[in-house]
Amino acid sequence: MMRTRIMSGAVLIVILFTCLYFGGWVTFGFSLFISLVGMYELIKVKKLEKTGLAVVGYIAAITYYFILLLNDPAYILLLLVASCILMMSVYVFTFPKYKTEDVMWVFFSIVYVAVTLSYIYQVRMLQDGIYIVWLIFVSSWGNDTCAYFTGVFLGKHKMTPKLSPKKTYEGAIGGVVGATLLGFGYGFAISSKMSDVLVHPVYTFAIASFIGAFLSIFGDLAASAIKRNHDVKDYGKLIPGHGGIMDRFDSAIFTAPVVYWTIEVINKVFGG
Repeated sequence: MMRTRIMSGAVLIVILFTCLYFGGWVTFGFSLFISLVGMYELIKVKKLEKTGLAVVGYIAAITYYFILLLNDPAYILLLLVASCILMMSVYVFTFPKYKTEDVMWVFFSIVYVAVTLSYIYQVRMLQDGIYIVWLIFVSSWGNDTCAYFTGVFLGKHKMTPKLSPKKTYEGAIGGVVGATLLGFGYGFAISSKMSDVLVHPVYTFAIASFIGAFLSIFGDLAASAIKRNHDVKDYGKLIPGHGGIMDRFDSAIFTAPVVYWTIEVINKVFGG
């Protein structure tokens, strides 16, 4: 089991590195793919993955991604409103096939999965995005790794015993501190390669990693809570030893938008 997990993890890292390195349409396609698969896995929790309601959700997610190319937020609001109206229309004309919570679940999947994971692409497309985009995974996967080892050696106080019995406050603190230091070290290592567009990259990277790591804890627990509520062990089987996209990218769902907006806000406030 551990060997499978390590091997599939290594393959995932190679795929991730390749897709993020080349940027452009490669990163666009990768982000869209994991968004659609993640949506499928989440919608499957409610056994709606092959319904007309779900199809509307998938089309909305694809449309959203292509709207990103227009760089006009107004169209995103239009899409969300139109998607809601269309889903409610499906709900009405097929009544009583669906329940109101089914409509809410599919609409939620668009925002919770597709919109948040699209920030992987959006961060990569920033100036110096080829360097910045890795903060998403430094703060999420770095936090997971540091939290695990800290929890194993120092963990005593359970954080959410009913939701995730193995998580401890000591592990959470170690994860955030470790990810922050990784972000600081990463920023120090590559700051000389970056342009001058980013304000104090070393400290900016550390701040982004700190906020991202802190919120990644909630991203991980939120995905676990959904599984617990619906008696699901793993969201999928796409990644052997890890589960599905939602199992592996659950914390990145929160860190991707956090990294993007932390960079944007710091640049606007302190960029002169």
